[in-house]
Amino acid sequence: MDEQQITELLNQIFEIEKKIQGSPLEKGIQRNINRMKMQLENSGYRYHNPLGEAYDITRLDCEAMVAGEGAQQLKIVEVIKPIIYHQTSGNTIIQKGIVITEQG
Repeated sequence: MDEQQITELLNQIFEIEKKIQGSPLEKGIQRNINRMKMQLENSGYRYHNPLGEAYDITRLDCEAMVAGEGAQQLKIVEVIKPIIYHQTSGNTIIQKGIVITEQG
């Protein structure tokens, strides 16, 4: 698989995790999801969900849409796409996170 295909696979795994969160299926399916993620991590790929983290304009790993007014003390309230890293000699961002922020 090439990097674009792996990125798409990680995005789909992220979406599945979001959809099952809090559902009765979560406990049973999460184990399988973790196995898929571990296989990808063994190949040097991983993603990070920045939900709840602080956001400011100097943050380079996310592209944000600001909900509401003001641009101070922003917090990430929704993640549309996660931050995806490929570990080579360090962590290289291969996909910036796409997030929604609001004043928090």
